[in-house]
Amino acid sequence: MSGRTARAGRVMARRRSGVGPVLAIWTTLAFSCALPSAAWAEALPEALAKAYQTNPQLNAERARQRATDESVPQALAGYRPQLVASLSAGLQSVRNLLPNNTIQTADLKPWIIGVTVTQTLFNGFRTANNVRAAELQVQSGREALRNVGQGVLLDAVTAYTNVLANQSLVEAQRSNVAFLRETLAVTQRRLNAGDVTPTDSAQAEARLNRGLSDLNAAEVALAVSQATYTQVIGNAPSQLKPAEVVDRYLPKSREDALSLAIRQHPAVMAAGFDVDVASTNIRVAEGALLPSASVQGSASKSRNNDPTLGTFAEDQASIVANVTVPIYDGGQAAAQTRQAKEVTAQSRLVLDQVRNQARTAAVSAWVANEGAKIAVSASESEVKAATVALQGVQREAAGGQRTTVDVLNSQADLIQAKARLIGAMRDRVIASYTLLSAVGHLDVKTLNLNTPDYLPEVHYQQVRDAWHGLRTPSGQ
Repeated sequence: MSGRTARAGRVMARRRSGVGPVLAIWTTLAFSCALPSAAWAEALPEALAKAYQTNPQLNAERARQRATDESVPQALAGYRPQLVASLSAGLQSVRNLLPNNTIQTADLKPWIIGVTVTQTLFNGFRTANNVRAAELQVQSGREALRNVGQGVLLDAVTAYTNVLANQSLVEAQRSNVAFLRETLAVTQRRLNAGDVTPTDSAQAEARLNRGLSDLNAAEVALAVSQATYTQVIGNAPSQLKPAEVVDRYLPKSREDALSLAIRQHPAVMAAGFDVDVASTNIRVAEGALLPSASVQGSASKSRNNDPTLGTFAEDQASIVANVTVPIYDGGQAAAQTRQAKEVTAQSRLVLDQVRNQARTAAVSAWVANEGAKIAVSASESEVKAATVALQGVQREAAGGQRTTVDVLNSQADLIQAKARLIGAMRDRVIASYTLLSAVGHLDVKTLNLNTPDYLPEVHYQQVRDAWHGLRTPSGQ
């Protein structure tokens, strides 16, 4: 090999040895928590807090829960008296034909005003059971809200780490393109000097174009992930800090994960409350077959200026007790009772299904988290070995023992290894949060996020015993 060829090979080796460490440091910066970050960068806990506060899906679920809270005062209304006031007034024209064939006409202005109070004394325990069913629906709704909150936080983690990973991939592909450009330039100079054939130059050019295509694909993926980040978090990503795993909050064994999932996952708990609601509705339906009793008091005042009547005014007051005993309603109550029993059986089957799903999700999350640890370790070893291999190929190429395509292939192997490492580190973070979600502990309190926890009990207590008022506690 000529002196020019050897010098060119050494130049390539020096340039490539500079690109590798820079990319490795950038990748480590994206995912390692040991390195310092800029004070103005946004960390994952901050992004999670923003999503918890502003995510439209989560806020819509909170509004749904507040609407569910109102079912309890509606049911409690069955214990309270019903008060109705009435007023009627009008203009009446009268024309009377008397026995002596005389005609009498008059324009009357009758009016009547009254008030009626009705109090239910007994309705087959339907009011009590309706209140219990409403309270259980509130409990179920709270668990559903907690489940949606877990999903939103997990979506935020995924969006955050996807942006980090895609930023790393873009930088990796840019470094790759820079290396391929320099390789092509060196190869063309060697071609002009007669050290290599046109085939080497064509191979270098083909790899450069492939690198440009890969860079474009990485930039497109980054733009998509940034848009998803904005949708989930509520603002565009700026400078993101490294993402931490949450191993310290995770169960210590697969058995612990399974136990927590089937006992504490919000979907399982919500399904359990749904079974209780359905069981209570059986008693509500059966209440229609029982007697009912109520008392009704009324008072009224009427006036009439008809001269033919014996009285011009009438005042009335009454109190009446009513007892009704259903004998036969065409089979409606019996059908509703049977229907409620079938719904209860369905709810129990759904509970079993949800438990199985929670068990499967916990096992899958545990295995995925353990596998992600192995993948990261293997990818790190692969990157180290690929880096050493590339440096060796470059030295051998400088000595004439390797061709340009050997250097290009070794470079491609290293870029692919680093891409796998970036993906493995992203998957490692997501897998840890997924496992935390699978056991029902992905929430503000567990993560100790710097944001107030939304407490649905506050609104419930504000409206539970409200006897009147059209405004919501928020002032709407």
